[in-house]
Amino acid sequence: MAAITLPVIYKKKVPVLLFGLIAALFLSCSRAEPKIAYGFIRLVYYQSSGKPEERFSFFVLPDDEDGMEDISELYLHYDREGLFWSLSAADWMSYESEGQTWIGSRSITMMNGENLPRGQYRAVIIDKGGEKSERIFSFDAPGEPRFAFPLLTINNGEYRIESLYPENRFICYDEGGEFITLQNIPSHEGNVRNLNLPSNTRTIALWAEDAEYFTSALTEVVPLP
Repeated sequence: MAAITLPVIYKKKVPVLLFGLIAALFLSCSRAEPKIAYGFIRLVYYQSSGKPEERFSFFVLPDDEDGMEDISELYLHYDREGLFWSLSAADWMSYESEGQTWIGSRSITMMNGENLPRGQYRAVIIDKGGEKSERIFSFDAPGEPRFAFPLLTINNGEYRIESLYPENRFICYDEGGEFITLQNIPSHEGNVRNLNLPSNTRTIALWAEDAEYFTSALTEVVPLP
């Protein structure tokens, strides 16, 4: 850092000002960089007219001494093929869990419906001052789904699930399509009225999960009777 030299004539008049200036310069030089305390990548199969569409659910837990509002950019790189996805504060989703805020996206996709590459990814987080840090993630999901895509049907008030996934839950949405809650399912078939869904639920989708391989499947929504 360059030395600050003041004329001798001001020596007795500005010691407080000089100290404040040096302190400000010191703080700007020691600005804390943001960090990625934790993160995850999960593969989600979405229902489509052809084969299931692959998307990544990618979220990180930022750690910035200057606060969440100081985070400005988040990137996910796949350096092997020169691919990257960028998220700004206007793009990413955020959610609270145990008093901590996660940011990311549930819609990391490839163009033309191609499968997402497996292997090593690099996440980069940047704050408004340009300070940044990165963290490496490895993702090696099966090249093909381990299980057939699940099916959810509702007829005459009775629901039926066809799924080989180890865990299955209902996602509940309100009239405007907004998420309400994730509901456990007592069995793969039964009467909708016995599910004790929130009263404002208008549509549901099946969320099937294979936690061991960090993969899930999400069906299209089905209206309630």
